[in-house]
Amino acid sequence: MKSADAVCGAEITFTGGILMSKCIKCGAELEDGAKFCPECGEKQEQPAAESAQAQKTENTQTNDQAQNQNQNANIGAAPGANASDIGDKLKKLNDTADTTDEFDKADIESNKVMAVLAYLSWLVLIPLIGAQKSKYAKFHTNQGLILAITEIAWGVVSAVVKTIIRTVFSLIGLGFLATIINSLLGLVSLAFLVLSIIGIVNAVNGKAKQLPVIGKFTLIK
Repeated sequence: MKSADAVCGAEITFTGGILMSKCIKCGAELEDGAKFCPECGEKQEQPAAESAQAQKTENTQTNDQAQNQNQNANIGAAPGANASDIGDKLKKLNDTADTTDEFDKADIESNKVMAVLAYLSWLVLIPLIGAQKSKYAKFHTNQGLILAITEIAWGVVSAVVKTIIRTVFSLIGLGFLATIINSLLGLVSLAFLVLSIIGIVNAVNGKAKQLPVIGKFTLIK
């Protein structure tokens, strides 16, 4: 049994139950799907169905590659974007009154270490006692002292509040809720850490800038 059809210029026949085609140039019989004629070497036209399928596969692969590249770009950019957002927020938080111009440059350079110590908890006592003649050190000592006092006061208050919450909620069978609330209260301590870091950065950079919220108060003149 033999039949013939023309697809893209190539004649296709069935010989012995095997799908065969003929070379578009010399007419030699070829196995279906052959790309080149073994007799004359002529490149054979790809059947329309196969061509469409190949184009569809190529387009799918291209789209997949583009999606993977976009996902990789987003993943790679995420950490950088987050870091940039945090930096912008800290910069905005530190946008406070700057009185650096009122201080002597020599005083600033000579007392940066004392200024840094002012933000390290009880070490504030060192510049408080040892740098009384430095206007720059005194500025940061004032802020560090206020920060230390505020942190100690918060520690006492939060301890009392946590005890009350834990006792009351345990009596009504909601001890787990007391744990959650107390954990949230503990996060407030991070605010003191952030303020300390801001103060240290300002001191190292030779800046006499007020700390956010508490910097406007004065204990040492």
